[in-house]
Order: sequence, then C-alpha cells, then structure tokens
Amino acid sequence: MTDGILPMTDADLDEVAALEARCHAYPWSRGNFADALVAGYGAWLVREDGRLASYSAMMRGVEEAHLLNITVTPELQGRGRGTAFLGFLLAQAREWSARRVLLEVRPGNMAALAMYRRNGFSEIGRRRGYYHGPAGSEDAIVMERVL
Repeated sequence: MTDGILPMTDADLDEVAALEARCHAYPWSRGNFADALVAGYGAWLVREDGRLASYSAMMRGVEEAHLLNITVTPELQGRGRGTAFLGFLLAQAREWSARRVLLEVRPGNMAALAMYRRNGFSEIGRRRGYYHGPAGSEDAIVMERVL
C-alpha cells in the first residue's frame, strides 16, 4: 500500500542516504541531498506501508527541469514504481512551466534506459567522463523528454 508521494525533509536524509548507498556504487552523500533541499530543488519520496520505497531530486531551470536522481528500492524494482514516480515528476515539471526534462543515465543501466524510452525520453547527447567507476570514468547518456 502506497502512503503517497511526500516532500523530502531534513528528517528523511539519513534514511534516504542509507538507501542511496545500498542502491548505487557511487552514491550521493547525505550532504548532497541536504544541499539539494537547501537549494530549493524539488525532492520527494514515496513510502509504502511506512517504509521508504523511492525518492527523487529534480532541479528547476528556465523552461526546463533536470531530473538529478530517481531511485526505487531494489526489492520493488520492475513493478512499475519507477514509471509511476516518473509520471509524478513529469507532471511536476509541467507545473513549473518546463518545456522539457533532461537527465543523465549510465549506458549500462539497461532497466532505466528502457523505462525512460518507454516514457518518451530520447538520447540527445553524451557527457564524456561524467560518472566515476572502478575502471575510471564512464560517459553519461543525456536524455530529453519534451513536454
């Protein structure tokens, strides 16, 4: 049962950072999330039966939104949670009067790439050396969804 999409607050940061560390090889730090809140970025989370299920951070720009982070707990991946949350984020971007949403994704993140493509995102470029990894840097695929 979904408890709903809630604004992320300082009280959520330890829990969000712990899930981030569990889900990503090179996670955002607690401080990165705290900085996003201080900067006024949109940051939300979803709870299911009181437990953190997913979270996101999105930056507002001039006529665009930049999806910085969207994560679903591994136990719930592949069940439509990411797609549903992405739908909320796209609606939020429209409320901000954005004309497009941008994001970066690792080329090897096949599940995320498929979800973004199913939801109208297309590749518009690459950022060389964007991600750090065990074998050095890795490019990012830059994707766009026109609203």
